[in-house]
Amino acid sequence: MNAEARESFARFVAERSGSLMRLAYVLSGDQHAAEDLLQSVLARTAARWRHIRQDPEGYARRAMYNEQINRWRRRARESVVAVVPDRGVGDRSEEVELRLALERALLALPPRKRVVLVLRYFEDLPEAQVAHILGCSVGTVRSQAHKAIARLREMVPELALRLETVEGAR
Repeated sequence: MNAEARESFARFVAERSGSLMRLAYVLSGDQHAAEDLLQSVLARTAARWRHIRQDPEGYARRAMYNEQINRWRRRARESVVAVVPDRGVGDRSEEVELRLALERALLALPPRKRVVLVLRYFEDLPEAQVAHILGCSVGTVRSQAHKAIARLREMVPELALRLETVEGAR
């Protein structure tokens, strides 16, 4: 990488790493895993910098989705030991408990459904773009999002009640 490309890449990292880190955290659900994910994707991005200068963030985001899906697949083949999640004690607010329940429910979703929700609602991408990123049809994106939201409502009934209250107020 020449000096100009190195400077351009450094500028990209400085400007976009915060946003990419948030995405990595949402995908992985763990700060350390998110840092590892971002670091590996930035290394791949740097290696391909000459070829992706037109849309480096798009490349990095897609690489992050694909890398995280691969990590889920590898983990699915490993034997997992159930670990009791840390639970808050004392005066935790309902808001925090709901958020933790939602986080656990998201982590329990199959990888494909979780990625669809992240792309569609966290990244706020249109269905067509999500379909393009994942290499599937728009109908598949709609179906996966619908099923994932229905599953979240089953796993976190408090969320379903809150959504009904918000939707009823409209």
